[in-house]
Parts: sequence; C-alpha cells; structure tokens
Amino acid sequence: MSQRILLSAKEIDIILHRLACQLQENHLDFSDTVLIGIQPRGIFLAERLAKMLREDYRIKNVKLGSLDITFYRDDFRRGEKTLQANKTKIDFLVEDKKVVFVDDVLYTGRSIRAALTAIQSFGRPQEIELLTLIDRRFSRHLPIQPNYKGRQVDAINNERVNVMWKENDGEDAVYIVEKV
Repeated sequence: MSQRILLSAKEIDIILHRLACQLQENHLDFSDTVLIGIQPRGIFLAERLAKMLREDYRIKNVKLGSLDITFYRDDFRRGEKTLQANKTKIDFLVEDKKVVFVDDVLYTGRSIRAALTAIQSFGRPQEIELLTLIDRRFSRHLPIQPNYKGRQVDAINNERVNVMWKENDGEDAVYIVEKV
C-alpha cells in the first residue's frame, strides 16, 4: 500500500477558513441554519467548523448535531462485516430550518442519500445543503453534488482518500492511499 499526501495541516486550515467564510456569507447569523455532522468521520469536520464560526466569526447561534446513518444505508446487511452504530445527537428542531450536512469525503453519494432519509425522522427541513472537505467527483453512483467543497479529487477506483483529524488520528492531513 502506498500513500501520498493530498493536503497538509496548513492547507486544511486554509480550506476550513474558506468553508466557514462561505457558510457565514450564505447563512449570516445562523438563526435559521443548523450544522449536522454525518457520523462517524463528518463530525470532526463539523465540530471544527462550528468552533471556527463561534470563535473567529463571533456567531453565537451555531447549532451542531450529529447524525448516524448506519441503519439507513442501502448496503446495510450486505457484507460480511457487522456495522457498528454511532450516536445521533440532534437536540434542536430541524423543522423549517436550513440544514447543512457535513461530511469528510463525498464518494458514491450513498451516505448522503441515507442522511436525507434519516433526517426526516427529526422533522421536515426547509432546505438541505451539503458541505464536504473532499469531493471525489468521478465516483458518484447517485446524482448528489456538494454546495460547499474543500478540494475536488480525481482518485481512481483502486485509490482511497483518508482524512486524518488530530482529535482522532493525531494529525491533520489528507492522504491518497493506493490499494495494491
């Protein structure tokens, strides 16, 4: 297995500031907007963006939740591996709110399809947007596109994109790993 770095910690920081700026530009004070991190890996990105919006952009109303999509996936029970559920934590109303789904990598679009189904259990959002750090644009199985993206990547099928967060993995970095 070989890997090459796609984004360094400094590049990730620059991208996160750009994404936070775009969110603030489109949602102003966040009074009608909520951020929802898609479990398991999107929550690290969502937490980082929420912190930036609160501290750097002085937005007090940033509501952050996490959504587990395990049992909504269309590949649930299809493999040998038993899927482990994560926590859903949405302690606010999504009814008539603008929801921004946050995930680290947009690949086939199946996770987002599952998230669209799962969020309906919490009400009917006014609008749903998608923010992703990495958009693997030539890998889509479903017609799903991000509203906000950090970097577009043309990784081929035997390549995998690994997003590392210092909170979980000890470093901020994005690698492209080639499966041999």
